[in-house]
Amino acid sequence: MSMFKICFSCLLLSFLFVGCGKDDPAIDPDPPIETPELSPKTEGRIVGAYVTFYESSIPDPKYFTHLFYAFFELYMDNGQYKGFKVEGNESRFAQIAVLKEKHPDLKILISFCNNIENYDNKQGGGFSALAKSEEYRKAFAADCLDFLQKWNLDGVDMDWEFPGLGWSGAVFDVAVDVANHVLLMKQLRETLGTGYLLTYAGYCMDKQPTSGGSRYIDIAAVNPYVDWVNIMAYDLDEAPRHHSALSDSRAYRDCQRAVNAYLNAGIPANKLVLGIPFYGRRSFSTSPGALNYKTILTLDPNNYKIDNWDAIASVPYVTNNGQFYCGYDNARSITGKGEWLLQKGMKGLMYWQYDGDDNAFTLRTAAWNATMKK
Repeated sequence: MSMFKICFSCLLLSFLFVGCGKDDPAIDPDPPIETPELSPKTEGRIVGAYVTFYESSIPDPKYFTHLFYAFFELYMDNGQYKGFKVEGNESRFAQIAVLKEKHPDLKILISFCNNIENYDNKQGGGFSALAKSEEYRKAFAADCLDFLQKWNLDGVDMDWEFPGLGWSGAVFDVAVDVANHVLLMKQLRETLGTGYLLTYAGYCMDKQPTSGGSRYIDIAAVNPYVDWVNIMAYDLDEAPRHHSALSDSRAYRDCQRAVNAYLNAGIPANKLVLGIPFYGRRSFSTSPGALNYKTILTLDPNNYKIDNWDAIASVPYVTNNGQFYCGYDNARSITGKGEWLLQKGMKGLMYWQYDGDDNAFTLRTAAWNATMKK
């Protein structure tokens, strides 16, 4: 078994914490003198930004069309649904929600995860328990609708990572989770109607059989209920391989194979959004496991060299004293990914996460311009 597979259970945690500073000193490079220009918006294309509860900056909506607020969490008590809350301080969320007042075209979605962050909550069954009950599915969907109406928001983004898996100590059931996830998404669509968006964070492959059932997401079965999929085309491997390669048979997965999983399942390209990282992945098991892009720029040039280019993978990487240290994305690789996805007819880019960028807004600008290119 490869090291990647041994460490595979760490993927959820890596997704949640790559930008929170827990592995990553919060050091900003010098402020920029000027920033690149933004291309005009092309209607129908999407640039999605995940904005977290644990950061403090107020994002600038000119760099994205859709904002996913990460995260909201279920409150389950011994398998019984008690509602949901925003993670962290609600005042932080309120600062983000109010952005719509000055930016009416901005779409804000509330993003749900299956982990527990709030001090007053505990693992009481998670989405696995909720999705087993028709009563709870309906109650959850109704609560989502009420919340969206209260805050004048635009939709729900589901980030159950993943049905049939128990990362972060969450309860799971391989026998029914995958099918019940479909029922949950169906209920959300029925309750929200067509006036609200429904998306999900997609894995790099379709549902997979396992002993006693299956895991991950049934791509084709969920498709009728969602507006699009945010494919998480990052954390696909660890050093010394690239975690976000455009195409690289040396890595466990790459962008091309991830997107093909959805196309092969019958999902049209115009319902697919490619996820890119604003961080470098070094490891799933050692610290620092990940470094935000802004931190990569501050690495000591006496020991580290950044912006090495891998022509096979079409992404950059960092070396430490000549040895591969971590793979990541920069403006060059984001531009290339944008050209690639537009050729395929895909909907756009999303990134995890907004605050991983530098003070020159290098990656945000590249993501916007790559998506909006005529």
